Amino acid sequence: MNWSRAKSILIASFLLLNLILGFQLWTTNRSNQTEISSDTSGTVEELNRALLSKNIRLTDELPTDSPKLKVITVKYDDSLKLDEEKKLKTPFTMGSLLGKGASKEVQTQSEIPNFSLYQLDSRMSSSGVYVFTQQYGKYPLFDVQLVLNEKNGEITSYRQAYVEVESEVEQTEQKLISAQLAVRSLVDNYLSNGSIITEVRLGYHGQPYNSQTQPMYPHWRITIDNGDIYYLQAFNGAVESPQKGGDLLPFGTVNEAGKPLMASGVTLMSEHK
Repeated sequence: MNWSRAKSILIASFLLLNLILGFQLWTTNRSNQTEISSDTSGTVEELNRALLSKNIRLTDELPTDSPKLKVITVKYDDSLKLDEEKKLKTPFTMGSLLGKGASKEVQTQSEIPNFSLYQLDSRMSSSGVYVFTQQYGKYPLFDVQLVLNEKNGEITSYRQAYVEVESEVEQTEQKLISAQLAVRSLVDNYLSNGSIITEVRLGYHGQPYNSQTQPMYPHWRITIDNGDIYYLQAFNGAVESPQKGGDLLPFGTVNEAGKPLMASGVTLMSEHK
């Protein structure tokens, strides 16, 4: 037997097999992408019909990407509490933070601990009160807030919550409900005629249990022009009863009876279908 020739034939066979498998994988991926694109297009058309039927306006541009996210576990820093106001030794202006000349260096030098880890949440802010949310990667932790209080044009005090994401807790990334499907669920089952949706944003949200460590799930936060804020769980479509911006509770606190605070009226998308 010519072993050299046999070896060449085996190598050529393996190369041909790899090419065939690679082509099959490529065609499968293209097919999946086409199906996803088609599904998204159909969902957008259905959403537009639902909006039109109830005369609901959407003033925010919906995200089109479909990331996979996981449940995270956070540890609350009980030395920083959102219901405790702290005075600044050196007041500053918002322009020094948000103006064209602002930089991360300015934020890092602030008296406020870990200030560079927060980003302004303009939807939650109001005149003289600037709300920032702690970030995890590129996503906000909606419940973990830093509130700056302005007086006579300067930030003179702040209230802050802060958490650490526990890296040792392993979770599997899961596919999320699309922004289009989340909005349509709200339009079909919760919003009244003539409502105006002002923002649709993806981030993390958790129930304010009386526990230093707790999970946070990916949620779509959908805000309405009347001040209502809906949180829709991005894995299963569970919707919490709407909150008002001013009714949001400090993360990690308890009620007057000393019992954990929980959102009520949580329902699933499937219950309304």
